[in-house]
Amino acid sequence: MTDTTSADHTHDLPELPAPWQARTPVYDDIAALVDLRHLDELQGTGEAHIDPAGIESEVAGQASWTRRQLVAVGADDVPRAWITVHDRAAGRALIWGYFDRDVAEIDTIAAEFYAWAEESAVAMARMRGVVETRLDESPFAEDTRQADWLAGAGYSKRRTWLHMNRPVVAEDADLEPRAGVTVRPVERHENGFPVAADLQIVHQMLESSFEDHFNSYRESFPEFLHRLREEPGHRWDHWWLAYVDVEDGGEPVAAGTVVCSVLAAPEGGVEGSYVEYIGVNREARGRGVAKALLGTVIADAAARGRDRVGLEVDDDSPTKADQLYLALGWKTDYATDSWFKDIQLTD
Repeated sequence: MTDTTSADHTHDLPELPAPWQARTPVYDDIAALVDLRHLDELQGTGEAHIDPAGIESEVAGQASWTRRQLVAVGADDVPRAWITVHDRAAGRALIWGYFDRDVAEIDTIAAEFYAWAEESAVAMARMRGVVETRLDESPFAEDTRQADWLAGAGYSKRRTWLHMNRPVVAEDADLEPRAGVTVRPVERHENGFPVAADLQIVHQMLESSFEDHFNSYRESFPEFLHRLREEPGHRWDHWWLAYVDVEDGGEPVAAGTVVCSVLAAPEGGVEGSYVEYIGVNREARGRGVAKALLGTVIADAAARGRDRVGLEVDDDSPTKADQLYLALGWKTDYATDSWFKDIQLTD
C-alpha cells in the first residue's frame, strides 16, 4: 500500500512543459475529445467505434457530476491529452487517460496527469471518510507505452479482460426460452419508469452473485443506479430478471439478472446491444440461467434489427464465463488490462 500524507491539492493544476497548459475541459472541447478517444482506440485495437453522446455526457452531462478531469492544450487551445477520475464508489476511483502519442512532451504530460489523478482520488476518498482507496486504470493489453506510464506512477498490472462480440441475425429473434427458466423484463409503471422493487432485486442479485469475483466491492443502490443511467445507451427496457422453478411446485424464485445498454451505430451501420452486467445466484448456477438470460438478450437484439451483442469478461473468471460465451458464439475482439494502485490514507 502507498502511504499518502500530502495535503489536498486537487484544485492545483499541474505544471506542464511549455507551450502546454492544463485546464478543465469545456463543452467546446467535445469534438476534439471525440477525435482523441478515436485515436486512442485505433492505437489499441486497430479500429474505433466512438459514441460522441457518451463523451458529451462525461464532459458536460450527467456523467461529469461524478468525475474530475483535466485536458492538456497547446497554443491552439485544442486538447491533446485528457484524464478523468471517476468517483465510482467508496474506496474505488476509476482513472481514464487518453494521450496523443505524437506530442513530443507527452511522457511528461502523462506523468503529471497521473500524479494529479492520484491527488484527486485521495481527495474523493477523504470526502467519503474512508481510510483507503484503489485507483484502477484499464489500458489496452498491447499498449506498452501506457503500461510504462502506469508502472512509473506506481500501478501494477492485476488482470486481463476480454472484450467480445457476437453477431446477431434476424433468425435469432426466434430463440426459444430454456425449459425451467422464466425470463421477464423488469416491471415498469405506466410512465415507463421501473418498479422500485424489481430494481432492488437486480441490485441485490448482482451484489451477491459477484462476491466471489475479482475486485468485487460494495456499491450502494443509489450509486449503482446513477452510474448506469449516466450512459447515453441506458434503457429501462433492457433490464431482465430470471426465475427458476422449484421442486415442490411453488412460486418460481429469482435466480439471475442481466442489464444491457445500446451500442451506438457506427457510420453506415446499425446499433448493437451491450451486456453491462449478468449475474446468477450461486444456488442457481448450473441450471441454464445464464444461457436463458443471454438468449433473451440475443433475441431482443435481433427483434430490434441490431447486428451484434457485446460484453466484457474476466480472462480468469471463477465461473468460466468466457467458455460459455465462446460456446454461444462470442469471439474476442481485443483485451484490456486492469492496473491498480492501492493507497492508504493517513491523517
